[in-house]
Amino acid sequence: MSLSKLTEKQVKEDAEQQLRSFKRTKDFLVAIDTDGCITDNMNGKQVLIFQPQFMEFYSLWGIESYFREVGEYYNLFSVERGCNRFIAISLMLKALSERDDVREILAKKRIKLPDATSLNEYIGYTRENKLGLGNPSLENFISKNPTDFCIYKLLGWSEAVNRTFPHISAKIPPFDNVRESLQLMTQSADVMVVSKTPYADLSDYWEKQGIADYVQVIAGQEMGSKGHHIEVAKKAGNYEDDCVMMIGDGKGDLKGVKTNNGLFYPIAPGKEQETWNKFPEAFGIFIQTKYKGEFENRLLTAFDEAFLTEPAWEQPNYNHITAYREKQGIRKKLYEKFNPEGKLLRL
Repeated sequence: MSLSKLTEKQVKEDAEQQLRSFKRTKDFLVAIDTDGCITDNMNGKQVLIFQPQFMEFYSLWGIESYFREVGEYYNLFSVERGCNRFIAISLMLKALSERDDVREILAKKRIKLPDATSLNEYIGYTRENKLGLGNPSLENFISKNPTDFCIYKLLGWSEAVNRTFPHISAKIPPFDNVRESLQLMTQSADVMVVSKTPYADLSDYWEKQGIADYVQVIAGQEMGSKGHHIEVAKKAGNYEDDCVMMIGDGKGDLKGVKTNNGLFYPIAPGKEQETWNKFPEAFGIFIQTKYKGEFENRLLTAFDEAFLTEPAWEQPNYNHITAYREKQGIRKKLYEKFNPEGKLLRL
């Protein structure tokens, strides 16, 4: 990695220092997401870490099938794919609280969903103060609300998630052709990582996989939104609009670069390897400044078609058991490989 790895203290006190120090060396800028884009770990993170940790912290195992179904929809298969963990939990709790079938089983089993009030106040706090959603800003929020015990528990869950990452995510290698694509990019472009994953997990992953030397900046959730990451680097390097590209697998990635009038190369969910195999051709068109227009529009149309816009539980003839079983193979395969003794409901 071109810049020294930030310490935990530096991330807490001045997370954006790498962004501010960014220097242009090439005519083009490429921003790259990591989870679900560089590496096929989106399913693993959600199924093996986020969901079970939350159910453990909030005693929600009694609605496991419903919780996993809603979590997988928002985090993996919908237009919200790749959203920040706190945004995802807010969406999930709202959806669960509005479902009649969930309310019925909650009452039957005497289970209570956690109150999302403090969580939503925290999200509002970060927006008002233009802070990144992550543990450092959550700790700041706690310092201003020291008797709001709900926030302490939320921080505990988030910290537990972070501590579990290295035991799973670090073991999943990048997609084939990622390393070769990074080598190709660095010949003509400055490359940066932009993500909603915590900085420490990002830098650890890129270093352990031996690909950190290809990038000049690693920007995690503590540094603000993906759009902010790109904005700072674009302004620092004074790149033309057609010379900025984002590589990502979620609508948030697309929004982040389009907010900055840049271009987008989608890593379509379910077709990740195929799109990485085709990347050299797309990059060649990009550095010829012929990417914008028909070529990009064709990719964006296919990308749109990869996401669900309506959850299964809002569709006619919905059956919860049938819907849960549709993704059961994904869950079983992940647990068998990474946590064979772990807790997983099989229907």
